[in-house]
Amino acid sequence: MKEKIAVIFDMDGVICHTNPYHSKAFREFFSRRDLAPTDEEFAQHMFGKSNSYILSHFLQRVVEGEELLQMEDEKESLFRQIYEPYIKPIEGIVEFMEDLKQHGVELGVATSAPHANLELILSKVPVRSHLGSILASENVKKHKPDPEVYLTSAKNLGVTPDQCVVFEDSFSGVTAALNAGMRVVGVLSSHSADELPPCNFYVENYKDLSFAKIQELF
Repeated sequence: MKEKIAVIFDMDGVICHTNPYHSKAFREFFSRRDLAPTDEEFAQHMFGKSNSYILSHFLQRVVEGEELLQMEDEKESLFRQIYEPYIKPIEGIVEFMEDLKQHGVELGVATSAPHANLELILSKVPVRSHLGSILASENVKKHKPDPEVYLTSAKNLGVTPDQCVVFEDSFSGVTAALNAGMRVVGVLSSHSADELPPCNFYVENYKDLSFAKIQELF
């Protein structure tokens, strides 16, 4: 391999199909406050968005500071409780990561979710040993679509943005990766291709993916 390549994965909807369980956790959280958002509202205002945005949007006021931390903690604890019995990786991703690693590719995870969620998933999906960079919401000041989490990942992995391929499933996530100047593969777990900004290509799972397919992007 002539030049170093890095592949960075978002987590929710990219490593695991977590979005239905986030919806359940938010439904429970909001029902405790006599709110009942629709599926359409969730699709538009939840997937790929930060908790501060989601809570502020649905509660119709700015949620920040200590209150945000408390609400976030309540909702994410609900999520972990609901999701723990069902954790499983999206088809083929573990084998795909192993193949990339064997070909000398640097691997990272960059999520807007809190560290505790990432830890829960990495405790059940055996990929931690492949990862040279692990970033969660606590590790950045600005959330997607800001490119900070991807630029920091590249730095951690010792590569430049043009050496990176990002796997993302949300509009804000794809936008963040494009803003970072990276190639992007759209994972169609919560959106269709026409609901995302243009990506290099799209996948529904990782069964047919290999290092060779990633190398073609360069």
